[in-house]
This record gives sequence, structure tokens and C-alpha cells, in this order.
Amino acid sequence: MRVWFITGASRGFGALITQEALNAGDAVVATARNPKGMQEKFGNHSNLLAVTLDVTDEASAHKAAEEAVKRFGRIDILLNNAGFGLLGAVEEATEGEIEKLYAANVFGLLKVTRAVLPHMRRQRSGHVVNISSIGGYVSHAGWGVYCSTKFAVEGLTEALAAELAPLGIKATVVEPGFFRTDFLDESSLSVSPSSIAEYGETPAGEMRELAAGFNHRQPGDPARFAKAMITLAHSDNPPLRMPFGSDTVAAIEKKNASVAAELSVWRDLAVSTDFPLDADAA
Repeated sequence: MRVWFITGASRGFGALITQEALNAGDAVVATARNPKGMQEKFGNHSNLLAVTLDVTDEASAHKAAEEAVKRFGRIDILLNNAGFGLLGAVEEATEGEIEKLYAANVFGLLKVTRAVLPHMRRQRSGHVVNISSIGGYVSHAGWGVYCSTKFAVEGLTEALAAELAPLGIKATVVEPGFFRTDFLDESSLSVSPSSIAEYGETPAGEMRELAAGFNHRQPGDPARFAKAMITLAHSDNPPLRMPFGSDTVAAIEKKNASVAAELSVWRDLAVSTDFPLDADAA
């Protein structure tokens, strides 16, 4: 039996993965700002512990981690799932919107991770799984600030994987594409109200319309994603990066090809800034 610690477990991916983990015989510490209704949602399950957690509050994160260890003795899988989106051109996003987004998507992830890692280090085992997005690998017009938070999650996870491996702890960043969840609803997505007219006919402006029409028509199946996450978490040798969705795979392949092609054109200038090979010898 593995013990999960899941943030944002009350709905969306978090709720689906919680249910699949319980179905698999694992224990779940399901956290949310308001965990009321967890028992009703998942049933009176002996392997379920519903805990209040505000990821933006470091004291709350430490308290939740301590409750988890007190109940189950350890934490095997930390799933940093809590977060939300922001739609709008980079210039349109206000200071308050940006700070709120980073508080949840980046600083909240860091606070929870720092609260859980001491327990994993003591165990000399564990798996930190951070939910990013295809937007953490390929940025898009209209999603720049949101994508920047997910780029941060990617960089943090890469470093964590290197830092934690000698301690017996693994780290994976998960990159879902567009799945048919409520991510594009008001409950999970903020749309910057400060619209600038000049962006209306640009890709940033067009994205506002595209997102509204794309809601609940996304290609990804959330139920299949939740099952796949159990397979990933139960793996003895999980990857550093795990993309999910054919749209994500296609976007990664396209970006990798584009970066390689651009580098081939500019390679000579890129390497021209090194000291000459014979400079040190002289």
C-alpha cells in the first residue's frame, strides 16, 4: 500500500486520481482548502484522510504533512496538483493576477514540497510528482503568464530529480495536454479583464475566443489520465518528464524539431563567444 498526499483533491484531476488510488488499494491524504464533502464524494474509506490545506500558507502545509504521517506513518507519493490558469496577453495581466497565480502554482508547490520532503528524506524513499502542462514545455500566445508558472515547475522538478536521487527519492513532472475537465471553466481559469483592443486580432486575442469554444471539447479523457497516473506512480523507474495526450506529444515533437532547426542556423554565432582554444595555452 502506497500513501499519497494530493493537493487540490476535491475536484478535477485531483479527485479522479484520489478515487483511482483508493481503488488500487492505496491510502490517500486528500487535501483542499475546504475538505468538507470528501467523505461523501469518496465514501467512508479507512484509507482516506481528508485534510484542510491552503497551499499558499506554509504553516498549513507543515500541519497537513504532519497529520498525514501521524495517520499513515509515511508519505510515498506527493502529488502537487493544486493550481489554476490565467488567460490573457502578457501585457494584459495585472500585477495582482500575476502574484495570485504564482502564489498558487509556484510558491504553493514549493511550500508543500518543503513540508513533505523532510519526511521522505527520513524514509529514504518517495516520489514527488508535479503537475505541469504542455504549457510548461511550449508557451502559447494568450497563456504567457500561466505558461511561465509551469516553466518554473519544470525547472524546479529537473533540479529536484538531481538533488533527491542520491537520497532515494524520485521526481517527475507531468505534462497533460487539453483534457475534458473544468480547467477552462471559471472555477479553474481566470480571464484577465483588462483586455487591450490592439490584441483583439492577434493570436493572443483569438485565444480568448478559442478557449471559450473549446471548453468540454478537449481531446483528452480525464478518467484515462487518472488511471495512467496510478501506473506512473507505481513504476519502479518513473521518467523525469511524462507527457499525456496526443496533442502534448505532437507539440513536444514540433518544438524539439523547431529548436534543432533554429540552432543549426545560428550555431556558428552561438559558439563564437568562447575563448579561442589556444588562449589558455598562451
